Amino acid sequence: MDVQHALESHPSINGMCDYVGISRSGYYQREKRHNHQSPRKLRKKFIQGEIKAIWHKSLCIYGAGKITQELRSKGYKIAERTVGKYMRELGIHAVYLTPWTTTTRNSKFDKQLINILDEQFNPLRPNAVWCIDTTYIPVHDGFVYLTSIMDLYSRRIIGWDLSETLEVSNVIPLIEKTKHSRHISKPLIMHSDRGSQFTSEAYNQVTANMTLSYSKKAYPWDNACIESFHALIKREWINRFKIHLYSEAKRLVFQYIETFYNTVRIHSHCGFKSPKQLEDEYQTQIQNLVVA
Repeated sequence: MDVQHALESHPSINGMCDYVGISRSGYYQREKRHNHQSPRKLRKKFIQGEIKAIWHKSLCIYGAGKITQELRSKGYKIAERTVGKYMRELGIHAVYLTPWTTTTRNSKFDKQLINILDEQFNPLRPNAVWCIDTTYIPVHDGFVYLTSIMDLYSRRIIGWDLSETLEVSNVIPLIEKTKHSRHISKPLIMHSDRGSQFTSEAYNQVTANMTLSYSKKAYPWDNACIESFHALIKREWINRFKIHLYSEAKRLVFQYIETFYNTVRIHSHCGFKSPKQLEDEYQTQIQNLVVA
């Protein structure tokens, strides 16, 4: 008798058990063992789902370290080693690509360009120290240039511009727009390297109420935070794509800075919060002090 005939002849559980020669209780015990998942297995499956969701939300950028921090912020007690193991089982990993170059067109190295910041990268409030830098992004027929302004308190990118040249005329409107958006009322330090854009007369005029600080000659570590950001946006995001047009590059930069880096991406400097979250918490503290 074939299986199909057995199913037709013995449609009930009892009939099938009699046909294959097992007891009904034995059948149910086997089904229970087959379908039952222990609490440990269920937790693992659930955690893996959380890991995958966090990874996708991070644009597939986060590795085990940051995913562990995100899980802990949600109340899970889990080791980074375990997260790494689960990620390998899921076949996911951090996306890192690492080309490097420099775009500074050094102008003059006279003694007037003083390093006031002196690698003091941790101001106590927003709008105390900004840093500015320009980097290149390769496109099909050459390069476009990303100029970014960072507030060192939160590492937030508070202004950026993508241009097709390294001319200072692209930098001036960016600084004006950033000053307006941040409602500057107190003096601040603006730090940069010695590129020609940042030593020009037009730059001096637009930053007239700021204290200008410059990196030492051929020493990028003096502007390490903004240099690090530009390396980050490339290896985490830009270098995944073959970019043909300026408009494509601008869209990608917008996506990374405005929808991820400033608002979502956690940063060890910020206590594993996003730059926006850290600034929001600072403003809340100030408001509470005023009310008190």
